[in-house]
Amino acid sequence: MTEPRYPYVWLSVTEDLSDEASAALFELGALGVEERDATTLIKSEAGKVTLVASFEDHASAEAAIAELPDAWSPTLHEVVGDAWRDEWKKYFKPFAVCKGIVVRPPWEPYEAKSGERVLELEPGRAFGTGLHETTSLVAGELARVCAELADKPVLDVGCGSGILALIALVQGASTARAIDVDPDAAAVTRENAARNGLSERVRTDTTPVHQIDSQYPVVLANIEAHVLIPLAVPIMATVSPAGLLVLSGILVPQKEQVLAAYPTFKLEAAPERGEWIALSLRAPNG
Repeated sequence: MTEPRYPYVWLSVTEDLSDEASAALFELGALGVEERDATTLIKSEAGKVTLVASFEDHASAEAAIAELPDAWSPTLHEVVGDAWRDEWKKYFKPFAVCKGIVVRPPWEPYEAKSGERVLELEPGRAFGTGLHETTSLVAGELARVCAELADKPVLDVGCGSGILALIALVQGASTARAIDVDPDAAAVTRENAARNGLSERVRTDTTPVHQIDSQYPVVLANIEAHVLIPLAVPIMATVSPAGLLVLSGILVPQKEQVLAAYPTFKLEAAPERGEWIALSLRAPNG
């Protein structure tokens, strides 16, 4: 039996270009991007960051290489077999995603300290361990506005593993609607809600955001700028008057471009972490 073969595109860039290059890979169809530098278990060339991007097939990987700058040294690589799929689990350890909330994978025990709430999370086939800056930025904003969350429903657009919906619930939200066009993400979110005894408070499905016919006082969208901009009108339509919209997946230089797509919303906070920024926007009051 022939073993499956998986295509990857490798880039070598300077540290200041790593987030820009990573965003470019996702825009070109990457399913995921691993970053290797001097601090990771697998090291990169000294003074450089290596980005390893997975693609659905060789044709899409080769098409991406054709669009990438030659200065980034894009090259095509292959992984043979399936054993690599679970390798990442060795490095996913319990961590504090924001003040008072610790995320742990099912295979790692953790005893909560006084005042901590532990969320058990298995990303499975979906994006979102909480380790990425874009996710932790939204978690931090939820902690900042936890009083506003109290007993209110939340909409999570592009829910991935469901981590942000779950964080909103343990911060006091009454219910969470978690949507994602990827059926795997919706399924993983349901599984994670069940792991944490939150199934009755989470509704998960693959409804596109433009088909959501309800409004929510708090809406979260941790996607990417190139998705947030064209979806601005339907996303804004889901926010209640004077409600809060938290956008993430945005590189700092993309801030003004994203804000321009949401002209009727007022910027309330813009926390940054590394090369990433989240935008907390207040909807107009009626």
